[in-house]
Amino acid sequence: MDAFAVLAEPSRRRILDELRHRERTVGELVAALSASQPAVSKHLKVLREAGFISCRTDAQRRVYRIEPAALRAVDAWLAPYRRLWTRHLDALQDHLDTVEEP
Repeated sequence: MDAFAVLAEPSRRRILDELRHRERTVGELVAALSASQPAVSKHLKVLREAGFISCRTDAQRRVYRIEPAALRAVDAWLAPYRRLWTRHLDALQDHLDTVEEP
C-alpha cells in the first residue's frame, strides 16, 4: 500500500496526530475526531494494514499506537527534499543579510 495515499486522507493524519501523544482507544479517537465509530474504525484499519499503527486488546477495548517504522520510511523519502529546501532557505537568508534596509 502506498504510504502517501494512506496519509493523503485528512482523518488519518488527525488520527496519527492524536496517537502521537499517547495510545488511544477507538472511543477516545471517535471523541477527538468528532466522527462516527464506523468511519474511525475504517481509517484505523487502513492505517493498521499500511503499518502506521498497531492495536492491542485491553479487556473489552482495542488500544492503538503509532508504529514508527512506517513513518521512518516516509521520513527517508522526504530527506532529499528537506535538504533541497534547507539549501534554498540558506541562500535566501544569505541574500537577505546582504540587502540594505531602505
